[in-house]
Amino acid sequence: MAISVVMPALEMAQETGKLISWIKKEGDAVAKGEPLLEIETDKAVMEIESPGDGVLAGVKVQAGAEVPVGRTIAWIVRPGESVPADEVAVESGRKITAPTPAVASVAGPVPARTEDIKISPKARRLATERGVNLADVRGSGTGGEILASDIVAAAEAKSAPPTAIVDGSNPISRLMAERTTQSWTTVPHFFLSREVDATALNEARSRLGPEIEKAQGVKLTHSDLLVALVARVLRKHSRMNASWSASGVRENDAVNVGLAMAVDGGVVAPVIQNADRAALAEIAKQRRDLTERARSGKLRPADLASGTFTISNLGMFGVDAFTAIIIPPQAAILAVGAIADRVVPVDGKPGIRPMMNLTLSTDHRVADGARAAEFMRDLVAAITKPQL
Repeated sequence: MAISVVMPALEMAQETGKLISWIKKEGDAVAKGEPLLEIETDKAVMEIESPGDGVLAGVKVQAGAEVPVGRTIAWIVRPGESVPADEVAVESGRKITAPTPAVASVAGPVPARTEDIKISPKARRLATERGVNLADVRGSGTGGEILASDIVAAAEAKSAPPTAIVDGSNPISRLMAERTTQSWTTVPHFFLSREVDATALNEARSRLGPEIEKAQGVKLTHSDLLVALVARVLRKHSRMNASWSASGVRENDAVNVGLAMAVDGGVVAPVIQNADRAALAEIAKQRRDLTERARSGKLRPADLASGTFTISNLGMFGVDAFTAIIIPPQAAILAVGAIADRVVPVDGKPGIRPMMNLTLSTDHRVADGARAAEFMRDLVAAITKPQL
């Protein structure tokens, strides 16, 4: 029986995916789990594996096409088997007529255009939201298709002076810029900061690290400890582990913690699944494997899917404190600064302690200041007494 190859949904709010390239060509034999194609999402360019054994046939979409998730783009068939005939071919983009001034947003109306244009669904929505005149936009996609990144660039160009484009051709950096811009301009952020004594955290790493390294062959990091502690505190604070959607707040059953990592051309946030139930050694192993795959450009779709909370740690770069931008549809992200000796009150007298700054960015639609403060209070308590 023929197996359909569909455009996968790799993120909670993903509507479309862009086909970058076919690793296999039509007529090639493929095995289940073998890399089949590359697609681009709002986070990265990723390889998609074959869903079964057979021959690649009935390819409906070529490189450059932006396709709705769930749409069949090809088939895997047995030798001699025919491609099902009840599927309609997908064009590289959709031909639509731009909305008239009656369809407008607070940003202003989108002027009507008489001719058909090629534009992705996401780009069309952004154009309406930001009041971009499609007649002024030059599409960068295949055949002149207007992409979401073209709309973002056009909207910013209206209010910003010309600047030099650096590494604009890198898909990861371009998508990262689009995603962070969208988050910063549409998500109502607020920030809470706490300074915490990291003495017990250092002691836990020194005590547990050698044992884990001997048994598992992986070095324990402060990030591993923070993932474990944050995940367990999130179990008590379900609203901080929630997501924002069109229908409102959705509390997530799983606690999946993303770790922001720098890669060539941008930042990705691979996810440690079910971190609240994972042992510390397992968290360390997952973090090492995700880091290695991120640096080599071999992250899998599952590595980036279903994150419910993210940690961004710049302590290893000597950064004292910073604020991070939320990754939608997540409700929050924790920014972690360097651990450094500071003079602080100890039993009523000046003393030196290793201190660390934490800054929590929260989506105000999901959680208010009191909820976020309670989460930070319990997280600080967990860091100062991790053995509990």
